Amino acid sequence: MSTDNLTQILTRTVSELSDAESLKGLFHQHRDGAPLPSGKALEEIIELSRSILFPGYYGKSSVNIKTISFHIGVNVERLQKLLTDQIMAGMWFSKCDCESDDIRDEITECSHKAAEIAVQLIARLPKIRSILATDVVAAYNGDPAAESYAEIISCYPVIKALTNYRLAHELVQLGVPLIPRIISEMAHSETGIDIHPAAQIGSHFTIDHGTGVVIGATCIIGNNVKLYQGVTLGAKSFPLDENGNPIKGIPRHPILEDDVIVYSNATILGRVTIGKGCVVGANLWITKDMKPKTKKFKMEKKDYLDIEFDNGTGI
Repeated sequence: MSTDNLTQILTRTVSELSDAESLKGLFHQHRDGAPLPSGKALEEIIELSRSILFPGYYGKSSVNIKTISFHIGVNVERLQKLLTDQIMAGMWFSKCDCESDDIRDEITECSHKAAEIAVQLIARLPKIRSILATDVVAAYNGDPAAESYAEIISCYPVIKALTNYRLAHELVQLGVPLIPRIISEMAHSETGIDIHPAAQIGSHFTIDHGTGVVIGATCIIGNNVKLYQGVTLGAKSFPLDENGNPIKGIPRHPILEDDVIVYSNATILGRVTIGKGCVVGANLWITKDMKPKTKKFKMEKKDYLDIEFDNGTGI
């Protein structure tokens, strides 16, 4: 094939890839001067947050009680700047109604709001550390192979995933778009644990092993709950609007009350309530409420008839 023919093929391909019709829904129009979310910056945010929440385990290992205020102070200062930039980027990235070509005033207003939210999140770090401490205890008490809290914090994927989740959840509570989901998906890639940042999870929560766990956006999980690997807390098929699109924002994931245990590869679908103290055995499908202190270890024949499979958009 001649050089001219190769050039023609490449030119035609570029033209096809640039066609407006083919780009519908797949192209984000960037405005000059507007910030963009940065994966590298968000990775640093997570590393800084972990080093602040668990000093000596992440970040500089040379920290000691005499220098801890200095180390945390430096990290908080850096974290505040990065958070402000990325919160602002998330807010701007989700903006679709900018009318003016001159966006300087809007950028300034967005920057001030992002700075306020960043400080609010940092102010919540003591609360986040307190609840993560209960998660460490739950992981240690729930695994006879664990030899120390240090091992849990250093090695166990659930702590990394929950650190990301609890930070992301606070950002959701503060009204930040996009960035919480990116932070959660970073933990998903790192640990195999997929927790939507909008889910509500109480204290003393743990996931043994962790790989393949999915927790949907409208899940509500109480205190002292334990999941094993492969558990799905998902949605059944849900109502469509008049245009055939899924109706967003409705409660569609399970509620797990306090002291629930769900064993490996169990699947709980829909807005069902698993009562306090229930035990769900491995490899089960649950699509109906379970009364408190109920134990279920095998699927009954009638359960097969009740299952409505998710349409691919609900979990």
